[in-house]
Amino acid sequence: MDRLTSLLVFVKAVELGSFSAAADTLGMSSQLVGKHVQHMEQRLGVRLLNRTTRRQSLTDFGRSFYERAKIILAEVEAAESMAAETRLVPSGRLRINAPVSFGMNTLASRLPEYMKSNPQVSVELTLANRAVDLIDEGYDIVFRVGELSDSGLIAKPLAPYQLVLCAAPIYLTYHSKPNTPWDLQNHECLGFTHTDLRSHWTFNGPEGRIVVPISSRLMADHGEALLCAALSGLGIILQPLELVKEDLEQGRLIELLPDYPVPSRPLHILYAPDRRLTPKIRSFLDFAVTEFS
Repeated sequence: MDRLTSLLVFVKAVELGSFSAAADTLGMSSQLVGKHVQHMEQRLGVRLLNRTTRRQSLTDFGRSFYERAKIILAEVEAAESMAAETRLVPSGRLRINAPVSFGMNTLASRLPEYMKSNPQVSVELTLANRAVDLIDEGYDIVFRVGELSDSGLIAKPLAPYQLVLCAAPIYLTYHSKPNTPWDLQNHECLGFTHTDLRSHWTFNGPEGRIVVPISSRLMADHGEALLCAALSGLGIILQPLELVKEDLEQGRLIELLPDYPVPSRPLHILYAPDRRLTPKIRSFLDFAVTEFS
């Protein structure tokens, strides 16, 4: 018989005053309670309880043994509670993927706050503008901009991604400002290769959506490269607000067509539905929803 279970049965029998009461509490038969106590007495070679048909009482040794048994059971309970508490503490390596501009200009600056709050979590962050495969590539969390395909992943919506149309003053020195989206067809528009931004740009106009085909001598798969080109006067860019905000504030870029806002793009955080929601994943989901909603 399991020694720890026998200890528990013995203590309950003493505390509740009878084998039958202990049996009811522990969900076993009175006979099994008696066998546990008898097995302990045989192993110890000493009687623990004096029993009659009407009552039971502890022997002198049984009284000392009972006090020690309570301490042992309390220590076991404390140890198990500590283990349960450990399971609730976020820990381990968290693999995250995010789009480059969002990752560099938004996520990276706030990630230290998460790591300070969760010192037992280590983070492996990769930035890519392609749609990574969360399952095959072994990610725990993926941020994704744009409409989602039916991937079977669980998606939590975050604040929409805002895009801004802008150009450097030096570009506008040699090219007239566009007055409508259609004027962009006569301008150098720096295309973003990973999305539909490489071939056409969309705006909200007074009469609805306007989709304008664009062409460019330069296209790139990173917004940072397009930003460098725009700052040098090579053309007009349509990029996330996070990427161009500082240059707009410092006057190095000028917003264009403010009366024709660009439709925002959905931003989601994704994770696998069949993956156990461990404390590290849950803690980061809560963090992301708080920070980026």
